[in-house]
Amino acid sequence: MPDDSPGTSPVLEVSHLTVEFDTPDGVGRAVDDMSFAVDPGETLAIVGESGCGKSITAMSILRLVPSPPGRLVAGTAMLDERNLLALPESAMRDVRGRDIAMIFQEPMTALNPVLTVGYQISETVRRHEKCARREARERAVEMLRLVRIPEPEQRAREFPHQLSGGMRQRAMIAMALSCQPRVVIADEPTTALDVTIQDQVLDLLNDLRTRLNTSVILITHDLGVVAESADRVIVMYAGRKVEEASVGELFANPKHPYTRGLLASVPRLGTLEGDSDPKQLTEIPGIVPALTQLPVGCSFAPRCSFADEACGAQPEYADLGHGHFSACWHIAEAAAS
Repeated sequence: MPDDSPGTSPVLEVSHLTVEFDTPDGVGRAVDDMSFAVDPGETLAIVGESGCGKSITAMSILRLVPSPPGRLVAGTAMLDERNLLALPESAMRDVRGRDIAMIFQEPMTALNPVLTVGYQISETVRRHEKCARREARERAVEMLRLVRIPEPEQRAREFPHQLSGGMRQRAMIAMALSCQPRVVIADEPTTALDVTIQDQVLDLLNDLRTRLNTSVILITHDLGVVAESADRVIVMYAGRKVEEASVGELFANPKHPYTRGLLASVPRLGTLEGDSDPKQLTEIPGIVPALTQLPVGCSFAPRCSFADEACGAQPEYADLGHGHFSACWHIAEAAAS
């Protein structure tokens, strides 16, 4: 859980992040005026449909968005009074892995197929801590043991293709945590795993977060993962933040129509009281608009049942109290429904 002691300041603070891409169809704004902060020891989840800008937000913080076609238009990402978005590339190489690490969505493509798992972990340690090869190899084995990989000495000598999907994901977590970073960005860390392994990986991340007091930015579209693992949630749509709240508040009292649609579309066992047929799965009509063809005003308006003329203007973020924010002209109507 986040440190709530008086005077605690965020470990990472992102303000007005805006990222654009040049495409054959024109300029697309993948992230639009995104702001958030992460407290020490906190897990912040960023959720939304595919194409909403979640991964680009995370990759922009680490300056991993290729340029061209991508480019940073505006914004800051403050870590220890340093703006990561303005640092020279040599300084960013020191930040990546040591201060902020990333667990990528697909470990089979993120890991180098021609290098052993142990070598790749030890390489990270040697890059940031300037230790001897033997000490780095021992640290790699210890990290594999920490993430509960059986026979870590043997696994350290194996190549990624020799490990199962769950073990590769654990190896990625071991690499990300090898230098005990202050922030770990986990981009869909359980997408390609079966349900049992998903649960084990989430338990592992929660355990390591508590043990190392590491902050976690969890990128996912799985609201079940959010409910189990996160402290606070940001909901994104078409590159913008549309709602932010604590996990309990968001699930109990969602305000934005898009958030309500996401929660309503989660499959549930059983039937409605008095119904003889299972409840039909609710869906949000339409699709996320192309970033080069965003509607004027509220981007969700074409899919929203509450949309009217007011939605032709971009709504401001309303402070609803208790750390709950939402950007919608029809918060009261959506809540009443």
